[in-house]
Amino acid sequence: MTCCLNLSMKIFSSLKHVNFRFFWFGQLVSLSGTWVQTIAQGWLVLELTNSAFLLGVINAISAMPIMLFSLLGGVVADRLNKKYILFTTQAFSMILAFCLGVLVSLKLAAFWNIAIIAALLGLVNAFDVPTRQSFVVEMVGKGDLNNAIALNSLLFNAARIIGPVIAGFLAGWLGIASCFYVNAISFLAVIVALIFIKGNFAPKDLSQRSIAEGMIDGARYVLSHKNIRSLVIITAISSIFGMANVVLMPIFARDILKVGVTGLGFLMAAIGVGAIIGALTLAKFSNYKEKRIFIKSGTIILAVSLILFSISTSYWLSLLLLLAAGWGIITQAATINTLLQLETPDNLRGRVMSFFTMMFLGMTPVGSFFAGVMAYWFGAPTALLTSGIACLILTPIFFKNILLEKSEV
Repeated sequence: MTCCLNLSMKIFSSLKHVNFRFFWFGQLVSLSGTWVQTIAQGWLVLELTNSAFLLGVINAISAMPIMLFSLLGGVVADRLNKKYILFTTQAFSMILAFCLGVLVSLKLAAFWNIAIIAALLGLVNAFDVPTRQSFVVEMVGKGDLNNAIALNSLLFNAARIIGPVIAGFLAGWLGIASCFYVNAISFLAVIVALIFIKGNFAPKDLSQRSIAEGMIDGARYVLSHKNIRSLVIITAISSIFGMANVVLMPIFARDILKVGVTGLGFLMAAIGVGAIIGALTLAKFSNYKEKRIFIKSGTIILAVSLILFSISTSYWLSLLLLLAAGWGIITQAATINTLLQLETPDNLRGRVMSFFTMMFLGMTPVGSFFAGVMAYWFGAPTALLTSGIACLILTPIFFKNILLEKSEV
């Protein structure tokens, strides 16, 4: 019993910070709602268009603003109070989710208006994600940063389990519109949490340089540091080729595995289960210095899992393979997130995390478009097989460039 208690205290050590505790539980509710909407939106687009290509396009549209505006979002995160930025982004996200629910309820939903809302939500995320990522260290300090990022990954993927399952049952019982209303309500959890968070969250970059110069400063810092540059490139490759499984899941659920929208929820949940196991592993070994092993193993397991999933026709085997893929995704991404934040000075952290956001989420349009086109011409299995092979071949090229001397302090 004492051993288990000590292990739990180590895994959840960063929750001793009251501000982070409020934020963490608020995010758990909100992100669960976000995954409810993600599943519902993919299914809605597939039902309206019956097109693998347009399914890829809608995901590309939602992520394209992150590619275009996340660097601006990083400058804003460094120059404004992060708590107030998050108030604003959560409020706008709530409004957009509610609007989508109304469109579905009134039977006015069409590909074009779903695309507009997806693009607006992507624009909000271009400011929200870099701010949220760089806000963590202000709540817990660098000493508990490793553990806090692992726990953030844990909650993201707990939501990845909870949200898809809720979406599957809501869509089946109450209709697709209910999923969007539930997501809109879920944003209140973060807004309330932010009200209770207290502290000095003043801007870290007090320079008088223009916004354009601020963006250039951030780009120059990332490009001039070999370690950071390599971590960002690895993130980009995995985002383009390793994350393609998400956009193609509705096709695998409906046409290949034949398990419907409820089965789709469990497929997405399997990714979350694997990611939770990965996050718990990272939280347990948050003080382990040789972090390259997590990046390498996460990348290889992700790629191999996607390759095997692409040729699987067994629902249960596919669930296990997606569990492994989830472990790989979070093990790689959370470790890279930690290393980037540890090596970055406070006044540039928002901008460096905006590069991470741009690669991790903003490069998704490229991967989604590639996956959609490949699925349209050659079928979803071939598209996913190609993505997995590309990830397995390209990413290891940059492994040797990851130097961790600064991260080990």
